[in-house]
Amino acid sequence: MEILDKVFKGFPSQEKVVSELLRSGIRVIDGTAYCNSIEISDSALGRAAHVDRRVVRSTLEKIDAHPRLKSMFSKMISISLMSDIASDMGCTTIEIIPEDANEPGILADVSATVYRAGIAIRQAVVIDDARGEDPRLVLVLDGTFPPEYLPALRGCRGVKSVILM
Repeated sequence: MEILDKVFKGFPSQEKVVSELLRSGIRVIDGTAYCNSIEISDSALGRAAHVDRRVVRSTLEKIDAHPRLKSMFSKMISISLMSDIASDMGCTTIEIIPEDANEPGILADVSATVYRAGIAIRQAVVIDDARGEDPRLVLVLDGTFPPEYLPALRGCRGVKSVILM
């Protein structure tokens, strides 16, 4: 996002904090970090971002002082990604690596293929930090994905690779 690049350019440690906030869905309200309604200490956030707590404090204060960033980060929420527990629930996880995450229709084509396979999607999460680093689509499917549909999945619009877990 341009606004993040503009505000934090030249501050690599603060960029690490911002990346952690975005990756974890951590909101900032009045200069305090929260994972949904749970307050996160500067020290804990610093450990996660591999920076000193003072860097976290200055980053949160900078966010709070910038109206657009304050608005954006005050609305963040954290969600549970079920991919790591999918097999325990009798589900299958599929990761789709796009050729270009900006290409429209990837999710539509992939979900249509899963539909044709007769499998319900329990969760679909697009992981993209808006900076284009390692974007992917994670699907948690109810049951086992039929292997005969893998070629169709690989042939979907914008799909670079498919990882079946």
